[in-house]
Amino acid sequence: QVHLVESGGGLVQPGGSLKLSCAPDGSVFSIYKMGYYRQAPGQQRELVATETKGGTITYADSVKGRFTISRDNARNTVYLQMNSLKPEDTAIYYCYGNGIISGPGGAYDMWGQGTRVTVSS
Repeated sequence: QVHLVESGGGLVQPGGSLKLSCAPDGSVFSIYKMGYYRQAPGQQRELVATETKGGTITYADSVKGRFTISRDNARNTVYLQMNSLKPEDTAIYYCYGNGIISGPGGAYDMWGQGTRVTVSS
């Protein structure tokens, strides 16, 4: 199985922007759905945004109009452009891959290790 590797987190002031990216660390044939979930301290993990290989996108209401998810299917890479960040966006952001096919063993799901996003002045 491959693992999902994330990058792009950090500290940003309110109103600022960050871009996250996530890609597998090995060769894959396809990934059905990719996206991001987040978990704030003391909170449950929640959906941020996902995109299927066919282009169907889902956003959490709290990020609509501010975050944009995109995929490079040739590279099995997903990006999350986060604009107009708010302190309440502070969380650990986890990349998620659903329906990963990387060999003859069938499809599986995988989580990234998480990247911290802190929005603070």
